[in-house]
Amino acid sequence: MTDDASSTADPPTDDPSPASESSPTADLLALTRDALATGPLCDPCLGRLVADRSFGLTNRERGRSLRVAVALADDDPVADLETGPDDPCWVCEGESTEDRVAEWAERAAYAVSEFDFDTFQVGTRVPPLYEENDRLLREDLGLDPEAGEPLKAELNREVGKRFGRATDAEVDFGRPDVQVTLHLGGDEVEARVNSAFVYGRYRKLERDIPQTKWPCNDCNGTGLNRDEICEGCDGSGYRYDESVEQLTAPVVEDAMDGEGVTFHGAGREDVDALMLEGGRPFVIEIDEPRRRTVDIDALTEAIDDFAEGKVEVTDLHLATYDMVERVKELDASKTYRMAVEFDHAVDPTAFADALDELDGATVEQRTPQRVDHRRADLVRTRDVYDIEGDLESDTEATVELHGEGGLYVKELVSSDEGRTEPSLAGLLGVDAEVTRLDVLEVEGEDEPFLTEEFVRERDDESDAA
Repeated sequence: MTDDASSTADPPTDDPSPASESSPTADLLALTRDALATGPLCDPCLGRLVADRSFGLTNRERGRSLRVAVALADDDPVADLETGPDDPCWVCEGESTEDRVAEWAERAAYAVSEFDFDTFQVGTRVPPLYEENDRLLREDLGLDPEAGEPLKAELNREVGKRFGRATDAEVDFGRPDVQVTLHLGGDEVEARVNSAFVYGRYRKLERDIPQTKWPCNDCNGTGLNRDEICEGCDGSGYRYDESVEQLTAPVVEDAMDGEGVTFHGAGREDVDALMLEGGRPFVIEIDEPRRRTVDIDALTEAIDDFAEGKVEVTDLHLATYDMVERVKELDASKTYRMAVEFDHAVDPTAFADALDELDGATVEQRTPQRVDHRRADLVRTRDVYDIEGDLESDTEATVELHGEGGLYVKELVSSDEGRTEPSLAGLLGVDAEVTRLDVLEVEGEDEPFLTEEFVRERDDESDAA
C-alpha cells in the first residue's frame, strides 16, 4: 500500500455542529416561536423584545430577522413583513407600521410648519391598553416586564428620525426649540414651541422711566376706580406711561413674530436714576416665535429708533434659556455716580478723610426704612470696593462708588438714621442726602454675564430680513 492510501481516511470531524437545544441561538428561536404564537405580531413589536441585541439594527430589522431565522430553521415560508389590515398587531394595533410611523412624522412636521426652529424633541403618549399589551406579551414569554424597549421609546425614535429629515432639524433632549407629542389614544399631534431669548444691555437716558410696566396702585392696573376712569393713571392702568420694557420688548416680539414677551433684568435701578455707560444686562423672552433668525444689527437699530433716545441697547445676542437665570442670579458689582447735598458746610479735608475711611470698608446695613415695607428687616454686610468724590461747593459734592451688589448706596451717604454704619454722614457729623443717582456699570463679580456657553448664534443671522 502506498503512502497515497492515507488520503482515503475519514477527514477530521471539526465542523460546527447544529445549535444545541440549550444554546443562545436555540433560546432565541424558541422565544420567537413563542412570541409569534401569541397572535398577530408586527416586526417592530417582535424586535422590541430583543432591542438590546445587535447594535445598529432597528427593531423592525430585528423582528424581520427573527421571523426569517425561524422560517429557515423550520423550513417554512417566510411570513409577510407586516401584519395585514385584517389582522393588525395585537400589541400596538398597527401603530408601529411603516405607513403609520411616516404618517405621524408628516403630521408632526405640519403642526410646526409655520415656525422657524433648529432643534426638536418627539414624545409619545401611549394608551394604557398598549402598555398592558406590552406587559402581557412579556409575561406570556416569561420575560422581565422591562425587557427590550417600550413602544413609546420606539415611536419617539422612529418618528423623530423621519421628522428630523423632513424639517432639517436636530434632536435635542434638553430644551429644544419645538416639542411635538403624539397622542396615540386620541390620534392627535400636540405641538409646543419653546421661547426664544435675546440678551443685551440697555442704557436708560431719561429719568422717571421704570424698568418694567408699573401697574397703578390706585386701580390695581385696571384703569378703573369704582367704575370711573382712574385719576391716578388716567385710565391707562400704569403709573408711568413708558418703561424700558415697553420701549424695547415690542420691537423684539415683532422681529421674531412672537405671541408674547417677558423682560428679565439684572436687578433694576430706581425710577429716577439713569443707567449709563456699560448699561444693565437684560434678557427678552419671546413666546412662540415664528422666526428665530434675526439680524442683530438691524434689531439694535430698530429698538433705538423706537425708543427715540430714551433708551439705547448694545451687545445684543441670541441667547439660551439658561441666560435668564444667569441674568437674575449672577452676583454683580455696581458702579454709581451720586450728587450729594449736605445740611451744613463740609471741610474739604474732613470730606477726603471720610472717603478714605469708606474706601474698602465693610458696611453693616439694616434694611432701609424706604423699603422695609416690602423687604425683611435684616442686617446685611456689604463691601465698598472703591469710592472717590469732589466737593462742588461747601454743601454739594459728586461721589462715585464701586461696591458689592446689594449695597444700599443712598443709605451709605445718609446713614438712614444710623441704620447704616459707617456712612458718609456719620463720619462727617453732617446730614447728607443723595439728590441724584446714576448707575454707571453692572458687572459680574467673578466673571462676565455674557460667555460663549450662553450665546446661541446662527449661521444665517446675517441673511435675516
